[in-house]
Amino acid sequence: MQLETYISDLLYRYECVTIPEFGAFLTQRVSATIHESTNAFYPPNKMLSFNEQIQKNDGLLAHYIADVEKIPFEVANKKIAKRVKTLKAYLTQGETLTFKNIGDIVFNSEGKILFEPSNHLNYLTDAFGLSQFVSPTVTREVYKEEVESIEKVIPITVTPEKRKTRPYLKYAAIAVIALTLGGFAGSNYYVNQIEQHNQLAQEEASQQLDAKIQQATFNLNPFPAITLNVNKQTGNYHIIAGAFRIEENCDKKIKQLKAAGFSARKIGVNKYGLHQVVYASYEDRLEALEALRTIKRTHNKDAWLDVRKLD
Repeated sequence: MQLETYISDLLYRYECVTIPEFGAFLTQRVSATIHESTNAFYPPNKMLSFNEQIQKNDGLLAHYIADVEKIPFEVANKKIAKRVKTLKAYLTQGETLTFKNIGDIVFNSEGKILFEPSNHLNYLTDAFGLSQFVSPTVTREVYKEEVESIEKVIPITVTPEKRKTRPYLKYAAIAVIALTLGGFAGSNYYVNQIEQHNQLAQEEASQQLDAKIQQATFNLNPFPAITLNVNKQTGNYHIIAGAFRIEENCDKKIKQLKAAGFSARKIGVNKYGLHQVVYASYEDRLEALEALRTIKRTHNKDAWLDVRKLD
């Protein structure tokens, strides 16, 4: 039984997924962050943790397994208990348990469980399609220092900060203008060049940032076309294929998916202004989960299930 697959599915929708008599995986929403030294931008996400004190069976995992595998609830509980017994045996032997897309669990020297979360998946559905990126360093302050060094020699263009501390520069500038127009033209041209350089640097940084967030899409592997039962285009269970800032890219993705045998369509714009594309929508929850597992296994491992009623 692929226990980690079921746990991973539930972490998208719940903040606590308990493995009876073993422990619980917990999620906590974390806001978007910026790394000061690397200029890396990270989208909001769910931070994973593990608490071995929470072991009471709340029925969530067992009910989900029973629904997916179409087995009685009691049988699902027995399968979980058998799996937990095996996991504990591995831990006592000093082995590391790896839960795919969740993290690693191991015993420390005191016999306590240590959990190292994996960062391969973002379980926060609100941040779907957003990825980390690195922004180039903006060097505006460097050019400001160059301008200030010029002012010490040719005090013509005066920054607001310098006016407050050195008011006599204004009179020095007037005197220089009166003495030589040529010196004014030369220094003014140099400062204009610096300002244009600053503006170009800022525009380049903005363009790179826009390029990162302009399109949120998946790189679909060239798997053979598969046929799924996706005739139903109504219901509250939607298998998300991608989200796009530009609607034209959304239409291209729909054509690509239809060419692969899917009945893709748009389901509107989310709160981030991204146009969402679905493989299909379903009225039956089990049917949607079965289709999702097939798509993740054969076509797109990053596909996920969005449960909501469309307007």
